[in-house]
Amino acid sequence: MRSDSYNFTHPFLRKIESFEQDSICLIAQDQSHTYGKLLDSTRNALNLLNDIKANSVIGIIGDYDLKTLAFFLACVENGFIITPLSASLIPKDSIFSPMLQSCIKEGQIDYLFYNNTLHSTHNTDKKHSIIASLQANHTSGLILFSSGSTGKPKAIVHNLNTLLQGFLEKKPKRINILLFLMFDHIGGLNTLFNVLSLGACGITLKNRKDMQEIAKSIQDYKIALLPASPSLLHLFLLSNPTQLYDLSSLRLITYGTEKMSDSLLAKLKNAFPKVRFHQTFGASEIGITQTTTKDNFIRLDNMEYKIVNNELFIKSHTNALGYLNSDNSVFDDKGYFATGDLVEVKTINGEEYIKIIGRAKEVINVGGEKVIPQEVEGVLLQIPFISDCIVYGESNAITGQSVSVKVVLDSEKIEAVESKSHTNSNLALKKHIRTFCKDKLAPFKIPSKVSIVESLEVSERFKRIKS
Repeated sequence: MRSDSYNFTHPFLRKIESFEQDSICLIAQDQSHTYGKLLDSTRNALNLLNDIKANSVIGIIGDYDLKTLAFFLACVENGFIITPLSASLIPKDSIFSPMLQSCIKEGQIDYLFYNNTLHSTHNTDKKHSIIASLQANHTSGLILFSSGSTGKPKAIVHNLNTLLQGFLEKKPKRINILLFLMFDHIGGLNTLFNVLSLGACGITLKNRKDMQEIAKSIQDYKIALLPASPSLLHLFLLSNPTQLYDLSSLRLITYGTEKMSDSLLAKLKNAFPKVRFHQTFGASEIGITQTTTKDNFIRLDNMEYKIVNNELFIKSHTNALGYLNSDNSVFDDKGYFATGDLVEVKTINGEEYIKIIGRAKEVINVGGEKVIPQEVEGVLLQIPFISDCIVYGESNAITGQSVSVKVVLDSEKIEAVESKSHTNSNLALKKHIRTFCKDKLAPFKIPSKVSIVESLEVSERFKRIKS
């Protein structure tokens, strides 16, 4: 049994131990937990690991609650290989869902932690060479699953000690931060590590898709830092949060995971004039990198990168060790990771900055001509009566693909348009859209199909779903 006097040995835990133990580190379900309570819970969690084989792979199903975070830290202290998994995967009636079974197999998970209990998966598969290497060197690991939006989720392996190293030199700062991004997401873990390395306080949400709850939490807990995706920020803006809540505590909004359009960024800055906006850059394969932001351009700091055919390749000390269930061809022979992001380059004050303009896999091929959906969306969002839209490609017998768009209309502004045109037909609206785009986009980029929808779907990780 670990005693209350147990002193941690891992540098990250020792850093947490150095903070004022009466300071609040977590507010979850309206309950406040101190750093002292978190570390006491971590000592208790260590007892669950007493009989577990060293360097086992342990899946942790949960969210940003005290028990889950304490067990995560206990695994860090003892050098296990950790796989964070979404709370939505918690077994029902002790039955593993097909998705959870797939995670266990693909991630080569030996034990599952959920509902404050550790369960053996009875996995007897031979370990992948990447895991075997971590185990041989007694090194902590982190396995993350990709979103799987374009195929089977990939199991991505990191050296966890390398990821945590970058947080050890951060200076303490008492600040309230919203834990918005998912627990099984590289951005969510980055936020969590920042909270714990700063001696700050993280605030959780009951429902991440409730814009009113987000605004109320910012008001009630005086949240200063909001990490989010552009899709979330767009929905947040549409909910008119400043009309109902006092959001004056907000000082910084960080955004990443997908492209931010110039028009959306301008609207956000207008709505939150006293807030600084900072674009982060990262992926499950490379971690979250340091950037310097100017408008919608970023400078990538402390890393190597190159641009090949407009696609960004990055080599970072936090690059993943590789995939467990896929080939590693996305890493070239010099260790550069093909991000799949298309970029525009601009020199600012003698330094090179880049702007994310889209994803290579989302480019629409219209008879040999390339269309980047985000470029078209940026134009469409300038139309006053369009509050949201998403552009995507559809099969076309003649051109291979054609440009399609789903649009969400602003009910008040569309009424004015209908009044002037004396019609409410979709045909008239589509004609208006095409006329607006005529002098702003090449003809092959103008959507040939326009669908009017009430809202756009977003994934659990707050990325927009195209179809």
